Amino acid sequence: MKQIQLGNSDLCVSQIALGMMRSSAQDADNMERLLEKAVEVGINFVDHADIYAWKTPAEELYGQVIERKPSLKDQFVVQTKCGICRGYYDSSYEHIMESVNTSLSRMHLDKIDLLLLHRPDALMEPEEIAKAFDELQASGKVSHFGVSNMNPGQISRLQKYVKQPLLVDQVQLSIVHSNVIDQGIYVNMNDDCAIMRDGSLIDYAAEHDITLQAWSIVQAGWEQGCFIDHPDFPELNQKLADLAEKYHVTKSAIAAAWIMRHPANIMPIAGTANPTHLEELAKATDVELTRPEWYELYLSTGKKLP
Repeated sequence: MKQIQLGNSDLCVSQIALGMMRSSAQDADNMERLLEKAVEVGINFVDHADIYAWKTPAEELYGQVIERKPSLKDQFVVQTKCGICRGYYDSSYEHIMESVNTSLSRMHLDKIDLLLLHRPDALMEPEEIAKAFDELQASGKVSHFGVSNMNPGQISRLQKYVKQPLLVDQVQLSIVHSNVIDQGIYVNMNDDCAIMRDGSLIDYAAEHDITLQAWSIVQAGWEQGCFIDHPDFPELNQKLADLAEKYHVTKSAIAAAWIMRHPANIMPIAGTANPTHLEELAKATDVELTRPEWYELYLSTGKKLP
């Protein structure tokens, strides 16, 4: 598995991360098999959030596995997120501190390698966040920090107060949900794709040494769900099938390879709880799509170049 550097830090991690959201619908036995498969294929980065709790909190299941199999503890760089509550967002000092302590307890860890603020909080007070980050870093509970689903203006505002570099911004990105890429192609056009929805995030991230992480990498949207084999995307699926056959991988692996082919060095989050699917997705790092293939996939979603 190829590795990338997170931001300008000393963290070198697998090019693909294992997302733990769906694992919260499983049990500790399934979690253990998934983590073992991750180690086997070279994935050393896991992405949690305090809100991932369909059946049991994913962090708690992770902690159960770490407790009964301590050898796995040092195999992973652990990222988790906080700030989403039931019905509101909370980036207050009190909530951040409480969330981190809960996450550490659930996962049976002494420190979190990377903490992200999960969603932009309209009531965000950067001074409070800076205070929380300083105390968490000084205590050794959190090593590095980042954000999720934020635009350049929000990141810049926060970075003005926070002395720690914000290493990561995790955003939704797939071949179909490609807003962060569209606006850079449709510059100065009247098309809907030209609408600047995120303030040129890819360019901002590159300028400020921020690693973009992609979530929902095979999703079209909340209503349509996964685009793999979806009847609404026949042309895309045919192109995925052709390339999957060429490179001897699955359609999902091609979808992940499409993200990684972008020179922004974007890190896909493999949001699967199935060890077999994880192994299949991991093979995406061996695929180097050509420039024409990348554009053919992009255009197969119905977009047109200006």
